Amino acid sequence: MSKIQSTKFKMQKSTCLVPGLLLLNLFFCLIGHAAKKPEAIEQKAAAIHRAVITIDSHTDTPLQMVREGFDISVRHDSRKEYSKIDFPRMKEGGLDGAFFGVFVSQGPRNPEVYERIRQRTLMLFDTIAASVGRNLAVAELAVSPDDAIRLKKSGKRAVFIGIENGYAIGKDLSLLSTYYLKGARYVTLCHTKNNDIADSSTDSTENNGLSQYGYEVVQEMNHIGMMVDVSHISDKALKDVLAFTKAPVIASHSCAKALCNNPRNLTDDLLRAIARNGGVVQMCILSDYVKTPEANPARDSARAAVRRQFNNFDGLSDSAMKVARTAWNAVNTRYPQKLATVSDVVDHIDHIVQIAGIGHVGIGTDFDGGGGVEGCFDVSEMGNITLELVKRGYSKNEIRKIWGGNLMRVMKKTDKVAQKYKSSCRCNT
Repeated sequence: MSKIQSTKFKMQKSTCLVPGLLLLNLFFCLIGHAAKKPEAIEQKAAAIHRAVITIDSHTDTPLQMVREGFDISVRHDSRKEYSKIDFPRMKEGGLDGAFFGVFVSQGPRNPEVYERIRQRTLMLFDTIAASVGRNLAVAELAVSPDDAIRLKKSGKRAVFIGIENGYAIGKDLSLLSTYYLKGARYVTLCHTKNNDIADSSTDSTENNGLSQYGYEVVQEMNHIGMMVDVSHISDKALKDVLAFTKAPVIASHSCAKALCNNPRNLTDDLLRAIARNGGVVQMCILSDYVKTPEANPARDSARAAVRRQFNNFDGLSDSAMKVARTAWNAVNTRYPQKLATVSDVVDHIDHIVQIAGIGHVGIGTDFDGGGGVEGCFDVSEMGNITLELVKRGYSKNEIRKIWGGNLMRVMKKTDKVAQKYKSSCRCNT
């Protein structure tokens, strides 16, 4: 029996005995209890948020880290500096760990360019390692669920690494092992354009899903213990991956198409298929994927002009990207978007839970890559998602699964698949 129900029972019993002053006192007690209820919910949510391990499966923070003068140990203003993550705000928001994305934009596919992309990818790994190395008092690199648990106990932030866009490996499968040894634990097979591995959800058909080389990439990722990230790839490519992979997959930052009809989002059939695979869909909080934006022709036109001017941000040098980012931010400041809300985000979580199950949903914000909604605009506000989950009746154990438990389960299973393969190879030699 709840506290409120218990009080009601006592009130009914006492009414028969002393209908006067006692009834009035009990009435005011009930009023006081009701007044405290929102505060009690907030306290409960805060306690749960502190207790569970919270992992964000996708951020583009390294794009900030390569900017001249950016210091991840310093608190930044997300509204003025367009930075969504730093270590002080991670602590404020109760985010225990995040996957920092080593992102390379899609460009030409030839040996000369692949070598440049390899060098840039390695530079981004080095940038992350150096930055974390300067801040070992508050953060460390992490490569396993055990690392996340250990670092939470010590009060430090866990910095995981993922690679966004398989373009980073070019045509050299051995680079997967190279990047794995540098800490990468997943690869997003492609980005907004097709590559040699797979078709993108936002490009025309080239490979009819996963290419032959793509199958080799997925197999090698299974063998070394690297999670296959299916965000951004086409529906056909995703189905191909699910039919072939020996390990569960992740969608590191994707939403439900039933709630927002964006080509980047996942249909109910695909949500069910990922669940059958044992994988997890990490809910993205990039507003355009959460809720269909209201019409704003002036904003759309200005943004399209910037995209045309800077080749849709593909293949840009660091100096050109700096200019492009300035132009992009200026447009967004001039034509502010009405953002989706934390409530809209949790609507997607509710839907994914309903369709795929509580064991197959997580959170991947896409902060510093466009992510951010009203109420969770940067990492300092992450607790608001937990608060909304508590308001909707999610238990502590369910929230634990959403905030990292499901993702860490997939990490462990992916490693087990790799260990089984390695054991088999040793037996056959």
